[in-house]
Amino acid sequence: MDTYEIAKKLKLTSQLMELHNENPFKVKALANSAFKLDKTGINLEGLSLAEIEKIEGIGKSTAQKIVEIQQTGVTKELAALIEKTPVGVIDMMSIKGIGPKKVAQLWKELEVESVGELLYACHENRLVDLKGFGTKTQDAVKKAIEFKMANAGKFHYASVEEIANKLAEEIKAELKTVLVSLTGDMRRKSEIIEKIEILVAGEKKVDLDAIIKGTAVKVELIYCSEKDFTSTLFKTTASAKHLEKLGTSNFNGNTEEEIYKSIGCAYIEPELREGNNEVELAKQNKLPKLIEFADLKGILHNHTTYSDGLHTLKVMAEHCKASGYEYLGICDHSQSAFYANGLKPERIIEQHKEIDVLNTTLAPFKIFKGIESDILYDGSLDYPEEILKTFDFVVASVHSVLKMDIDKATSRLIKAIENPYTTILGHPTGRLLLSREGYPIDHKKVIDACAANNVIVELNAHPYRLDIDWRWIPYCLEKGVKISINPDAHEKEGYHDMYYGTCAARKGMLTKEMCFNALTLEEMAKYLTNKNLSKF
Repeated sequence: MDTYEIAKKLKLTSQLMELHNENPFKVKALANSAFKLDKTGINLEGLSLAEIEKIEGIGKSTAQKIVEIQQTGVTKELAALIEKTPVGVIDMMSIKGIGPKKVAQLWKELEVESVGELLYACHENRLVDLKGFGTKTQDAVKKAIEFKMANAGKFHYASVEEIANKLAEEIKAELKTVLVSLTGDMRRKSEIIEKIEILVAGEKKVDLDAIIKGTAVKVELIYCSEKDFTSTLFKTTASAKHLEKLGTSNFNGNTEEEIYKSIGCAYIEPELREGNNEVELAKQNKLPKLIEFADLKGILHNHTTYSDGLHTLKVMAEHCKASGYEYLGICDHSQSAFYANGLKPERIIEQHKEIDVLNTTLAPFKIFKGIESDILYDGSLDYPEEILKTFDFVVASVHSVLKMDIDKATSRLIKAIENPYTTILGHPTGRLLLSREGYPIDHKKVIDACAANNVIVELNAHPYRLDIDWRWIPYCLEKGVKISINPDAHEKEGYHDMYYGTCAARKGMLTKEMCFNALTLEEMAKYLTNKNLSKF
């Protein structure tokens, strides 16, 4: 069992303890340990009880629970808590906006014992008069439940890509043919996947149950003749809107390039076949050359053990260099992010000294001194000017007070964008795909402000974020605003998320020329130097 699964079980234990009104100090200690393990992902495999006890933030009691989970999959304490709690009540704790104490109220005072019952209670306004709730909380709970239900059976692209590719390869091997391909949303690399569609040519059928072997995501096989493979792949890859815009159902050609040519279009990459304006551009031969993963020269916005990262600055830098990149941007959390061990001024000085040493030993590879500065409630940046000016670049991001109306949220971002020290606007909406909607912003006003203030917009490459949404990239490009594909990596393995960011960027028609971190080291150093000089 990996660390994240162990952290989940510890978190559930703390939630159920709180639900049943057990010792609040023990609840808090266990919750903090679960949070620590989930954030760091530290490898617990093979560690003894004594070694686990020595991990920062893990006490003797929690260490014993970890060992018990490793050995049996559950603790006796957790099993007992689950035994005396209705399954539906446990499900209710996954609803955003209501913690264990509020769930206990709903269970004991309203006798609500499932998510479905809770939604019905919201429709009947039964939460309004409950102490600590009210109309706003009831509306938020109702919205959160509806969001959760709407996302049932959906998966992040990154979580099913490996499964899908493996299934396709297994089918190829079984049928001894290369005429097998992912299609539909998978081939378009959509950020959210409801089913894996695989096109198979030939008369021989595959035993789907034997192939999928309990795969959670729905798998659909589409069969066609060998002679129809290309045309069927063409039709099943595209969205209905894309096919409609082509203006014909007669698709002839030995390759997809030939099919597009036969209907007067330049070739359209699979990722673009969504039915936006790609067909119009293709007919005018105005489609841009899309960004490639190999075009990325550096990795910006990354975290280390100075804040909430798993690996040290040295390890993160060495791995970045070994991966073939020319530079690394370190952006640990700022001091207001106390929950993420945000950097106080003295620790910034300590980190900058270490960066100076590493830049000498790792040259010509370079580490740029950055910070992920919290955008505070009023739109100002964390730290005073004398601290901000010590960084090579600043990623400005919102992490707290997410519940604002569109006008307030937009003006908050614009004020941060107008700060002369802001280089990049980080994950603009704060969304977490399939988990949390982004806070409402007027995208056009925010992007216009970035254009006016020479601020880069981040495409956060973490597959749970992919924020800014790729659908807004064309407007960024129209306004001359560059996009930075950033992994927001909290461990060295997080650099791989640059791939998912590139997939999303291509869907938004991002080019190499408009990608900030496609700049070479020399170009990036010159850009940041000139931008910083312009502030004074």
